[in-house]
Amino acid sequence: MSGSIPPELGGLSDLTSLHLGGNELSGSIPSELGGLSNLTSLALWGNKLSGSIPPELGGLSNLTSLHLGGNELSGSIPAGLGGLSNLTRLSLDGNGLSGSIPPELGDLSNLTELWLYENGLSGSIPPELGDLSNLTELSLWGNELSGSIPVELGDLSNLTVLWLSYNGLSGSIPVELGNLSNLTGLSLDSNGLSGSIPVELGNLSNLTVLWLSDNGLSGSIPVELGNLSNLTSLFLWGNGLTGCVPGALAAVENNDIGALGLEVCEDS
Repeated sequence: MSGSIPPELGGLSDLTSLHLGGNELSGSIPSELGGLSNLTSLALWGNKLSGSIPPELGGLSNLTSLHLGGNELSGSIPAGLGGLSNLTRLSLDGNGLSGSIPPELGDLSNLTELWLYENGLSGSIPPELGDLSNLTELSLWGNELSGSIPVELGDLSNLTVLWLSYNGLSGSIPVELGNLSNLTGLSLDSNGLSGSIPVELGNLSNLTVLWLSDNGLSGSIPVELGNLSNLTSLFLWGNGLTGCVPGALAAVENNDIGALGLEVCEDS
């Protein structure tokens, strides 16, 4: 389907689901859709929609899923989306959104997936995101985020993937990330992180992916990382790491150990 979304759809007061994803729709998202008070799912992903996200969508109190990814949307994320208390999935990825991440998103207590990757978002990561106790996926990679990684993210006990790569994040890797016992994927590569690799990351027994490459990390590789028996992908290049590589890491299926120019520890 092509053309624009008819604003008249906002008059379908009994509508519970509106899925128009994977088409060639263009133009803006009609603000009238904010009148669909019974809507539980709105999927407009994979189109050519432009303009800003209507703040009126913040009035869809029954919405559980909002998927606007893969469009050409611009402007900022409306703070009013933080009022969608029933939302479990918020996908705004692959657009041209700018401005900061509203701290109000930390009020979405039922949220399990937050996808904001591949936009032009700037500013720091709100520590309020650490209040999203049901969150399983947090994907913020490919933006222009700066500042440090909030220690509060270590409170997200249900998190399975944390993708923060390709931003401008600085400071050290919080030791609190070692509390994320359900984590399977951690990507912090291509930022400006400094300091040493926390030994606490060795507690992440379910981790399969660990990408820390292209930062300013220093010091030795913690021997505790050798405890990550489920690791299948490890990238550490482009840092200032010293010492030797724990032997167990050299056996990881997909690794860049050879590019580090470090010897494997003899006692591993």
